[in-house]
Amino acid sequence: MSMIFYERAIALNRERHQALKIQLKADHFSFARKTNSVLIAGSEFAEAARDYPIVFVGSEKGPFTLAALVGLNDKENVLVGADGRWEPNAYIPAFIRRYPFVLAGADGAETLTVCVDEAYDGLDNERGEALFNADGTETTYLKNVIEFLVLFHGEMKRTSAFATRVFEMGLLTSKVVTFEREGIKKTLEGAWVVDEAKLNALGDDKLLELVKTGYLGWIYAHLMSLNNLKRLARRMDARRPPPALPVEAIAEAATGAIH
Repeated sequence: MSMIFYERAIALNRERHQALKIQLKADHFSFARKTNSVLIAGSEFAEAARDYPIVFVGSEKGPFTLAALVGLNDKENVLVGADGRWEPNAYIPAFIRRYPFVLAGADGAETLTVCVDEAYDGLDNERGEALFNADGTETTYLKNVIEFLVLFHGEMKRTSAFATRVFEMGLLTSKVVTFEREGIKKTLEGAWVVDEAKLNALGDDKLLELVKTGYLGWIYAHLMSLNNLKRLARRMDARRPPPALPVEAIAEAATGAIH
């Protein structure tokens, strides 16, 4: 899932990309139009929980990670409009904001490489922010990008540890989301949530552990975020085209317009 948006992610090279510039297009978020979930870091929960349901994703035996739901239908992101823009005033997850850059490397590798998706059409040698100076050093823009990527990578590792600990404590339960669209009932499977009854039954030592690690706050942000399932469904309905008028109604409206 970490590389789902990248068509041709290649390592940034001081020589090959010395003249490369980037300019974010007006329809920049078009790349995320066909996904209904994105990975999210625990440090983002407080903001993201205002807009998205945050769920655990994994198999019954683990491992687990966390994702923000941006749609209920497969390959449908209801936060990205037809113009390729993200919905105004809605939080944009860091997983999305890092594109077209990404840190890549083998699983468990200590050294990661900064890559860019060469397929992104905002890249060229003429317009936008330069990535390298004339002497081959990183520009301030690229340094900021790298700092952001490294920070996000670290936060995702911390989030992975959080998901593992919640799983080890036996707090997760499978949740099937059922919704209706155009008269047809549909289900979204594969999501897991914290069982509040199991959380409240924890011993004092484990509750104290969750408090000291900051995990308890993340858990409650996750639980509160589940109220956004209804908001997500309403967003989905708002994108549905209005029903066609019957022929009789159209004829009546046309007749009225003449008078």
